[in-house]
Amino acid sequence: MRVLSVDTTTPSGSVAVLTDQRLLGETSVESSSTHSARLLSSINLLLEALHLGIQDIDGFAVTPGPGSFTGIRIGLSTVKAFAFASGKPVAPVSSLQALAWKLRDSKERLIAPMLDAKKGEIYAGLFEMRKEKLAEIIPQGAYFPDRFLSLLPARRTVQFIGNGIEICRAKILDRFKDRARFSSRSPFMAYEVGLLGHDILKAGKGVPSTELEPLYFRKSQAEEKH
Repeated sequence: MRVLSVDTTTPSGSVAVLTDQRLLGETSVESSSTHSARLLSSINLLLEALHLGIQDIDGFAVTPGPGSFTGIRIGLSTVKAFAFASGKPVAPVSSLQALAWKLRDSKERLIAPMLDAKKGEIYAGLFEMRKEKLAEIIPQGAYFPDRFLSLLPARRTVQFIGNGIEICRAKILDRFKDRARFSSRSPFMAYEVGLLGHDILKAGKGVPSTELEPLYFRKSQAEEKH
């Protein structure tokens, strides 16, 4: 199965193509320019380099959130268009789950992915590796750092990953001390989105383009003003 995966939930946007969980190619760019200015060109560049067309893709994987509201809309609309035109299914994969999956081979079983949600909040959750699967221990959501950290088991070692760490690094160290582990893995997630998406598609749990919905954990600024 050949999968095209897309992540636009943070400034670290990426696109990947996988065949049966083997990475064929990936484009990763961290830039202040919007995803709308570079996503399609990244997809075209990758497909051309692999001598593939959209018709050669068996399914799509995309992060519906959480993350930048604008980034989510751009990624979803692009993948929706490809999926609708090709009639191929889509696997939605949470950006937090994809981040946690980067640490699947770590000896530390508890993984806390964090993304900067702005306004002093983080998007976060707590996962545990169990028999090569991610189990969600603390629900994904938008949290104030103090609230989220209070939910974590302070006596166990936790591995933290994501750009939300910088908002609360001092608080993490104060609570966990030498039991805190900070990942230095790259912020690009398309490969992990593709790996998780492949399993969803292979199990026949992909959704048609019309059923693809964003994963928001709070109202957008425009909605709040309204």
